[in-house]
Amino acid sequence: MTYQAIFVASVFLLLAFGMERMSRIVGVPSVVVLIATGLIGKPVLAALDVSLAGIDEAVPVLGTVGLVLIVLEGALDIELRRERLRAAAGAFVMATAGFVVCTAAFASLVAFVLPLSIFQATILAVPFAVISSAVAIPSSGFLPQHGREFVLYESSVSDILGVMFFFALLHSDGSAIGILTALAGGGIISLVLAVLCAIGLTLIMLRIDGHIRFIPLLAGMFGLYAAGKLLHLSPLIMIVLLGLALNNPTLITRLRPFRHLLDDRYEATLDEFKLLTKELTFAVRGFFFILLGCWTDLSTLISIEAWVAAGVVLLVIYVSRYVILRLACLELIDRLIWLAPRGLITVLLFLPAKEAMSLPAYVDGAVMLVVLISSSLTTVGRLRWDRLSTAG
Repeated sequence: MTYQAIFVASVFLLLAFGMERMSRIVGVPSVVVLIATGLIGKPVLAALDVSLAGIDEAVPVLGTVGLVLIVLEGALDIELRRERLRAAAGAFVMATAGFVVCTAAFASLVAFVLPLSIFQATILAVPFAVISSAVAIPSSGFLPQHGREFVLYESSVSDILGVMFFFALLHSDGSAIGILTALAGGGIISLVLAVLCAIGLTLIMLRIDGHIRFIPLLAGMFGLYAAGKLLHLSPLIMIVLLGLALNNPTLITRLRPFRHLLDDRYEATLDEFKLLTKELTFAVRGFFFILLGCWTDLSTLISIEAWVAAGVVLLVIYVSRYVILRLACLELIDRLIWLAPRGLITVLLFLPAKEAMSLPAYVDGAVMLVVLISSSLTTVGRLRWDRLSTAG
């Protein structure tokens, strides 16, 4: 069993690497190809008598680790400049508006179709309202720098809002006062603790030395993230702030007590840390999406109800996104409209929502269809960009 598991894990990683390369050539998002690989691989593994025991526990763990690494990787690519603050604020407003509109629309539809209270319907609506940074950030590589920064900020803020609001709902008594108290308290505490933790981890990075340097930093980061989740906070804020602080160390070293900490070795150390982060992100992300495909029940994907539900969700997502982008008068609208994928964060939030209420089986299929189709539609934005670039 031990060697069988090692062999399967090795094959999964090699498949993930091959699919990642192939997706760049054919233009199909690697997420779609990886999930499809898992869907196809499930009956193959069953025919070979390979056990998939423990996959229910592995999917959420790998998903959470992958989410943290992807957000960190994206934040490590941002150089803070004064002229980009307005763009960051615009992305925040866009993410908030899109999240609120989609949550309200989905909650109304769910309450109308399913025998759920409006409170339960809102809990179920939140996972569908969140843009997945795990898919959006890697898919934005074809955009110019300011477009990639917008996608990073927007998807990260959407993730943070979704996580905070979801768990405020899940752990509240259902009253408006209870939800607002949990949301406001959790947000303020999360922000204060995130700033303190980000500063502490950045100081470790500035002074780190020796052969073992990055594992303690990553262990501290994941430990703090897990502690924040156990306290029902939103530690994803800390990951964003940590990445920004690491790539912009002057945010810390401009403070008088820390001015002497930055030296000539830091740039090389940061480059090594970025490389390690990219490698880990690739491995975890590949495992997660392949296992997600294996975890999915194929029968739920062929349900008529699942396709109808997914179609309605996708229609609301893209119509509302087009209207908000148009009202905001943003550049690159014809490409940004397609960068609203649902993915890892949607699955991670849907799992506890599913446990909290009784749902028909076709909802599982609808979730996977929304993830697959919305991730595939990011290709439309890339194709439009390529077409315009060729015409120019």
